[in-house]
Amino acid sequence: MINFLTSFSPAFILIAAGIVAAFTPLYQGRKFLMIAAPALVLVLINIMYLNGDADGALGGYFQVAGIELTTIRIDNISIIWGNIFAFAGILNGIFGLHEKCKITDTSALIYTGAGLGAVFAGDLITLFMFWELLALSSVFIVWRGGKESYPAGMRYLAMHILSGVLLLAGAVIYGKATGSYEFNNIGIDAPGGKLMLLAFGIKAGFPFLHNWIQDSYPKSSVTGTVILSVFTTKLAIYALLRGFAGTEILIYIGGVMTVFPVFFAVLENDLRKVLSYSLNNQLGFMVAGIGIGSSLALNGVAAHVVVDILFKGLLFMSMGAVLHRVGTAKASELGGLFRTMPLTTLFCLIGAGSISAFPMMGGFISKSMIIAAMFEGHHYIVFGMLLFASAGVLEHSGIKVPYFAFFSHDSGKRPKEAPWNMLVAMGIASFLCIYLAWPWGGEFVGFKGLYAMLPHDTTTGAAEFHPYTADHVVFQMQLLMGAMFAFTFLKRFGWYPPERRAQILDFDWTYRRLGLNLLKWIDAMWTRLGALIIYMLKTMFGRIGTRLYHVFSPAGALSQAAPSGIAAVFTAAMLAALLLGAYLF
Repeated sequence: MINFLTSFSPAFILIAAGIVAAFTPLYQGRKFLMIAAPALVLVLINIMYLNGDADGALGGYFQVAGIELTTIRIDNISIIWGNIFAFAGILNGIFGLHEKCKITDTSALIYTGAGLGAVFAGDLITLFMFWELLALSSVFIVWRGGKESYPAGMRYLAMHILSGVLLLAGAVIYGKATGSYEFNNIGIDAPGGKLMLLAFGIKAGFPFLHNWIQDSYPKSSVTGTVILSVFTTKLAIYALLRGFAGTEILIYIGGVMTVFPVFFAVLENDLRKVLSYSLNNQLGFMVAGIGIGSSLALNGVAAHVVVDILFKGLLFMSMGAVLHRVGTAKASELGGLFRTMPLTTLFCLIGAGSISAFPMMGGFISKSMIIAAMFEGHHYIVFGMLLFASAGVLEHSGIKVPYFAFFSHDSGKRPKEAPWNMLVAMGIASFLCIYLAWPWGGEFVGFKGLYAMLPHDTTTGAAEFHPYTADHVVFQMQLLMGAMFAFTFLKRFGWYPPERRAQILDFDWTYRRLGLNLLKWIDAMWTRLGALIIYMLKTMFGRIGTRLYHVFSPAGALSQAAPSGIAAVFTAAMLAALLLGAYLF
């Protein structure tokens, strides 16, 4: 049984289910596949993991152009991503039960399969193939968002194709230099290492490479944004952890990633775009933890990936429910929705508390592990940046999103509560956000199950961590209360930036405004240059034509009578030229 299972990657089950869904005429059949396929994969990968040896479950070997590919590697790192990816696939299926778009269902299944296939890849070539499939399948989800989503999808696709090209180039250089394509720790100094780091950085949303997240995610459909928030960026975190753990530059890149989204999220009116900036903020914590590379930090990264998928998915689901019922997610057009959408409001508040790292909620433990590892590594400046970012995420995702959507001024809108399937998906995510962080007698109730699967032993040694100490809880509450006071103070005195019906650009201004205007200028100059060249050619050929006419026309010079002596001179000259040529050649 196990040998049969390890002969092919479980990811192919989801990809095959997506292809079947594309040709399934029955709506119920597609929805069954949306839930059953990831549920089956969730069971299979755990059977394979539990029956594997010390190195995990390896298999799915086949040859391509003389290179042996390993499509299955389920070990103590990849199983964490595999479990949460498969579980997120189930939640996405439940949340999208009302969705009747065949393209979205098909793309979501293939997208989930590509994410799992990349996580379980044992070599760089297999990783590249699923890396590209991830981009190609997800862009259709972006395009289903409406008329504004097409150009965003094209920009999205361009960035991800660039990432794939860089990954392939780096992998080929690495393989030729080392003689191996195995996907293990690579390091920035390895041949092709910098190219692969940049490829992973694009999908992880490194500074100046991040705008595809804020550009495409808010323009996707109600269900599309929830699906997109799970796989691409978290796969990049997995790839960085697997290939570049302990790379010091990632500490500072991650620190910047946590801070800069805070300022743009405060100004943004579209609440789904606020959450997209918040996604960048949380990715920064993970990247910084990978840069530290200690046992505690890497455990924190793995744990934070799990809880981030849950609470960020929950927040995107709550805003998706608002968009589904009201038709907008703009803060300036919302408010007072708690009156008719109380359950959605409750679930949004749980997600907000989790991302803000309130004690006994999702992010409290995982984020604390990363911050503690940063302090133990004596990176005090970045440690301060993480504290500032923790307060900032409470302001824009913990307070701004639920406040402007459900409270604030009364917009007068009285929509129905979210559909039952959305409430079920949000309810499951809300339960896990609390369950995975709930302490009981000094022990973890839910979190100990996740703790047992983290890459490094958490019971002793450098990875040991106890989040529910009095000083840690008090310090965290002081940080949160300070951020809440700042928000209240600014709102009370009218200093908080108001909701504005405007499009906020950050680095994407360089190509969506400056670059576009530069191309328009080049086009205008080329048009003018072309017109000038055509005018000059017309003038030149016109003058040549006039001269030829004066020479060869019936009234021209050659038609006039000429003295007989001129003909004799021409004949003599031609004879002399002929004799000279015969003599020389």
